[in-house]
Amino acid sequence: MTTAEVRGTARARIVGWMLLLVGLALAGSVAVTWSVLSARLNDRVDGELTHEASKLRSYARTGIDPATGRPPSDVSELLTGYLVHNLPDSYETFFSVVDGRAERRSAQEPPARLDRDPAFVAKAARARTPVYGRTTSAAGEVRYAVLPVRMSGDPRQAALVVVEFRDAQRAEVTETTRVLAFTAFGALAVAGVVGWLIAGRVLAPIRLVRQTADQIGESDLTRRLVVRGNDDVAALASTFNRMLDRLESAFAAQRRFLDDAGHELRTPITVIRGHLELMGDDPAERAETRVLLMEELDRMNRMVNDLIMLAKADRPDFLTVAEVDLADLTVDVVAKSRGLGDRRWRVGAVAEVRVLGDAQRLTQALMQLASNAVRHTGDGDTIEVGSAVRDGSVVLWVRDDGPGVAPEDAERIFERFVGGGRGPSPMDGAGLGLAIVASIAKAHDGTAHVQTPAGGGAQFVLTLPLRPAPGSLADVIGWPGTADDADGTDALDTSDDTDAPDAPDAPDDTAVLPVSAAEAADDVEAAR
Repeated sequence: MTTAEVRGTARARIVGWMLLLVGLALAGSVAVTWSVLSARLNDRVDGELTHEASKLRSYARTGIDPATGRPPSDVSELLTGYLVHNLPDSYETFFSVVDGRAERRSAQEPPARLDRDPAFVAKAARARTPVYGRTTSAAGEVRYAVLPVRMSGDPRQAALVVVEFRDAQRAEVTETTRVLAFTAFGALAVAGVVGWLIAGRVLAPIRLVRQTADQIGESDLTRRLVVRGNDDVAALASTFNRMLDRLESAFAAQRRFLDDAGHELRTPITVIRGHLELMGDDPAERAETRVLLMEELDRMNRMVNDLIMLAKADRPDFLTVAEVDLADLTVDVVAKSRGLGDRRWRVGAVAEVRVLGDAQRLTQALMQLASNAVRHTGDGDTIEVGSAVRDGSVVLWVRDDGPGVAPEDAERIFERFVGGGRGPSPMDGAGLGLAIVASIAKAHDGTAHVQTPAGGGAQFVLTLPLRPAPGSLADVIGWPGTADDADGTDALDTSDDTDAPDAPDAPDDTAVLPVSAAEAADDVEAAR
């Protein structure tokens, strides 16, 4: 079954179920109306029979014939006077039975002549007490009452028979119910047409989802649905758009990985293949070629690892979020960075706060920045690592006094395979380090940028949203004690160069630190 057929079936099912429910409701209302009207008709018929009995009783008690002004002489005259002065309604008739035969009837022609039915007349003549019942006639079912009448001085048996033609009256009920049924059927038909149109409009976003899904290919994941309203269909469209965002991000990461791997691995593979093809039998040459090939393989390994990490950067499990002590993180990075090169390593400022983040990834980013600073500085140059909390954000930075970054390169150096053009070894690497730093900052909902301090050099900064760990002390401790000292002045010097001009100032700087920060500085010195 095609998608269009499925959509058509869904629309038909929605309208079909709606019509079924509405039809059942209307059928139930028609049935209830029929039942109520029929019950009321029966009550009215019974009421008419009781009413005629009351009128006959009242007429007999008066004892005066309104036509003659004197009392009736016998039971026949009594019943004849009653029939003359009490005219029946259109669906009823009266007649008298005297001595076993029908004697008189009301003047109005009835729908059926029960006074000519011998069996019915005989049954009425046998009644000695009032009798109520029903029987059939040419006009359908009738309700009747036989009211026996006795008169002193007249031994004859007499009775007044009141007949109500129920089926004739029920014709009105039937006609009313029929009109109601036709009206309900018309309303059902209108509801079906309107429901079909409304179902089409309601299912239109789903049709748009299908059409968009048909048009989306691996080469074009940019199309999105227009979300209107706030109902379930709008929520479906929003969910579909978010799914497309994730798919587009995943495909983009996959394409970047394949493009980067294909582009960057081609050169070392070519180098390795060329040296293998030209390698001779000379042992010295073979040893030299082996060293070169191992270097290329190591570079390829580092490049592949970096590319894999960048490809994972957009995944939800890229970070392992836990409590991170920024003071320990800052000092540990300085201690670990000392092995990267003979530089004057300094702790700029320390944020005494515990936050939520991935300590391993943050350390990786700062170590990458430290490695980058080593490549762009010389022996004895100063490299500073610091942390602070400023304006609701966590700021981590690595500063060096190297040649700095050209303004035109300030943004592009965080792209893949882009390196700076200054320093002792500006292109020592594949150009993925700063891209990794930017991806780690982005994974923490932060940013990475570079700025030029007033004293020259370059300062690479990670700005992350402040998410304090539960129960943490959100104090920021810097040198000489404010977060604004993140420019690197009054820093703790941890270098081995005791002859450097700044070395004598280190004790003074250390003396103004709180105990925890001073102990952290001692840990750095112990790591030496």
